[in-house]
Amino acid sequence: MSRIETLEREQLVATSVDAAFAFFGDARNLEAITPPWLHFRILEAPDRLTAGSRLRYRLRLFGIPIGWLTEITQWEPPHRFVDVQLRGPYRLWEHTHELEARGDGSTLIRDRVRYRVPLAALARRPVRRWLRAIFDYRAAATQARLG
Repeated sequence: MSRIETLEREQLVATSVDAAFAFFGDARNLEAITPPWLHFRILEAPDRLTAGSRLRYRLRLFGIPIGWLTEITQWEPPHRFVDVQLRGPYRLWEHTHELEARGDGSTLIRDRVRYRVPLAALARRPVRRWLRAIFDYRAAATQARLG
């Protein structure tokens, strides 16, 4: 069995914690902060996320369509939420989003992804590179939208 990997990122945006949380609480914004090379499309999602919300989407990797279903397992506005893969490409996917208000009106966004790749050591390095690239794009796109 493959080991659990972790990706952690932090980003400071010049917007309030309430506005930042509202941005991430709108599932439509997920397409806007996902790299175009993934051809990411939301197939089903509620208008506003809450605990128990399920999101179904599809992406393409090397032309291969990949279906994905996640559930919001924790929802603590405006500071934290967690999405967990129910079906998809990983053996484990748990993405924790934390938002912390700063005294100057900005918000510190922390992402922590715990994941387990399906093909053990064979896929670990390329998946780690892809995830870094995806989260680099995500940070730039988030910065462009939230300042």
